Amino acid sequence: MSSELYIAAASSWLPPRMTLDEADRAGLVDRSRVWNTGIESVCVSADRSAPEMAVLAARDALERAGSGPQDLHLLLHACAYHQGHDMWPSASYIQQFAGGGTCPAVEVRQMSNGGMAALELAAGYLLADDRSAALITTADRFCLPGFDRWRSDPSTVCGDGATAVVLSTHAGFARLRGLVTVSDPELERGARADRFSDAPMTAGGPVDLNPNSDSLVRELGLEGLLRRIEAGQRTAFDRACVQADVKLSDIDWFVLPNLGRTRMRAQYFDPFGINPQRSTWAWGRQVGHLGAGDQFAGLAHLVSEGALDPGQTCALVGVGAGFTWTVGIVEITAEP
Repeated sequence: MSSELYIAAASSWLPPRMTLDEADRAGLVDRSRVWNTGIESVCVSADRSAPEMAVLAARDALERAGSGPQDLHLLLHACAYHQGHDMWPSASYIQQFAGGGTCPAVEVRQMSNGGMAALELAAGYLLADDRSAALITTADRFCLPGFDRWRSDPSTVCGDGATAVVLSTHAGFARLRGLVTVSDPELERGARADRFSDAPMTAGGPVDLNPNSDSLVRELGLEGLLRRIEAGQRTAFDRACVQADVKLSDIDWFVLPNLGRTRMRAQYFDPFGINPQRSTWAWGRQVGHLGAGDQFAGLAHLVSEGALDPGQTCALVGVGAGFTWTVGIVEITAEP
């Protein structure tokens, strides 16, 4: 039985970008609310739904990997927001139109950490029975009337787009050396309102995550909350590095969540000594936070830019609503 896992392909499909200046002229944004995020533009899908974008990313990843329906033993689709229909299996739609065969197709919901959580689930599934490959997709489209990309989430500006990776037990350009998920479930209150509702959007208006996060800050204090977040992220880093037999200082590239600049500094750059130039921040501030897909899109970006060389080590760093952290460490084994 194989005990090795590889990323055979990483792809993304991102719609055109809308700059902050364009959004300002269109009356979509209050610059005073987002200037400190450092976000310069975000990807905006005018008409394609999240699953439709996922199909495009999946087709490209399968072609790059040279994988056909017969090779796939699992399809996981991760998302953070509405997929275009109520009570509908979006993963099965992606499987049908991307050529994903007839393997199990399942949707994964773990907010912004969904893609990385799906990666860990797929890894265990493949290794459990010597299965050959899995397709993991992510896609989100953050649009009104349900979600205001410029206002709904404090310190974060959300972009639209889809990603796909093919995970293989046979071969690929990157070998998965470490993969760890850590949770602090007490922090889930930072993404939950005081009362449960009976149906989606019954409160009216776009989603507003500000009151939820403000409530947790009042309870724990800002410094206390940041310590809890750093502790969870550090534990995930430490355990993944032990699995991979590397030190944090040995990592060549950090694929980080595309959050606002203040959060990036507080959660990654300052506490872990990460050089922004060795991260995907310069690209991330151009596309926005892609829901569940920042890590796979960031990896696909580094591949397309020719930034990854054999022998380098890359960390894929996920965080979901501040209470679930996944770190995957890959070694580049071949030219992507």
